[in-house]
Amino acid sequence: MGAFLFLFFFIVAITGLTLGWKKNSNGWILPATMKGSSANLDTWKTTKELLKISDSVLINKVDKSLSTELDRIDIRKDKGVVKFLYVDNYWEIQLDGQSGTVLQISQRRSDFFEDIHDGSFLDRYFKTNGEPIKLVYTSIMGISLFLFTVTGFWLWMGPKFIRNKKRK
Repeated sequence: MGAFLFLFFFIVAITGLTLGWKKNSNGWILPATMKGSSANLDTWKTTKELLKISDSVLINKVDKSLSTELDRIDIRKDKGVVKFLYVDNYWEIQLDGQSGTVLQISQRRSDFFEDIHDGSFLDRYFKTNGEPIKLVYTSIMGISLFLFTVTGFWLWMGPKFIRNKKRK
C-alpha cells in the first residue's frame, strides 16, 4: 500500500512545503497584497464598478483569450484593496478600492499548488460538481497517513512494550 501511495505522499509533501512558504516567497507563490488609498468603504467604488475595471484589465493587459469567470473577490478593507481572482490560469487583479487604479496583476501560484495538494485540480479538469474526486483523494490520503502513523508507532513502540512485559 505504501509503495502505491508513495507518489501521492511525495506530491502532498512537496505542495504542502510550498504552501507553507507561500507568504515568504517574495510574491512568487502568493502575490503580496498592495496598499490602496483608503480604508473607508464609503469612499470606495461599487464592487460592480471595480469588477468591470478588473475584467477589462484581464482582457486588455493579460490575454484576450482568458475567461472572465470569477473564482472569488477578496476585499481587504484595512489595506484599501480589492482582489479579483479568476478561474482561468489563477490570475489575480488587485485594485485600489477607492480609485479603481490597478495596483497589481499577477498569477496566484499558491492556488495552483493548493489545487494539486488537495486533488481538486482533477475536479476542475474533469468539470465535476461537488468536488467528488477531491473528497475521495483527501479521504484516502488522510486515512492512509493516519494508518501509517499508527502502525509505524506500533512498529517502533511494540517491541519495547513486549520486552518490558517479558521482563516482569
